[in-house]
Amino acid sequence: MSDIKNLLENNKRWADAVSRQDASFFSELSKQQTPPYLWIGCSDSRVPASQVVGLKPGDMFVHRNISNVVLHTDLNALSVIQYAVEVLKVPHVIVCGHYGCGGVLAALRNEKHGLIDNWLRCAQEVQSKYQTELDALGTEAERHRRLCELNVIEQVRNLCRTTILQDAWARGQTVAVHGWIYELADGRVRDLEVSVSGR
Repeated sequence: MSDIKNLLENNKRWADAVSRQDASFFSELSKQQTPPYLWIGCSDSRVPASQVVGLKPGDMFVHRNISNVVLHTDLNALSVIQYAVEVLKVPHVIVCGHYGCGGVLAALRNEKHGLIDNWLRCAQEVQSKYQTELDALGTEAERHRRLCELNVIEQVRNLCRTTILQDAWARGQTVAVHGWIYELADGRVRDLEVSVSGR
């Protein structure tokens, strides 16, 4: 239980430090939510969305799941995306995966872990689609890195095909979708250069 108490103490210290730097920060933050970004990323604890891009609380709306997947049947993700695009009017949606993703590796190896196998089916479909390219790579580590990238690229495509993005673009709303990947080994984000800003 002491670990949980430590979190509460950490929170108190953090909130006090932020308030010392800017006495009105929390009162202003509580009055509005106008983030310019939606981040769709992996649940991996080593990839803290706002932190890796140097943003403060309130600057980024965030949805995370295993292997940063965008499924047309995932009402949780679709609800977040719809709220961000239609209500918050975010101009940028970022799908960010990361190298070393355990979910992608499980898909690559066709490992069985139970319920999550159903979720990782999406990453396995990406693998099947690009099997020839992946087979041409010399090592499993290379295939894993490339599949992490390809998974992001395919999730960007899935996101762009949602009725949410299609409707936004049809009504002339400015919203761009970007595909990025994070390197755990050095903390750097790399643009996969698959940005889409319209149909």
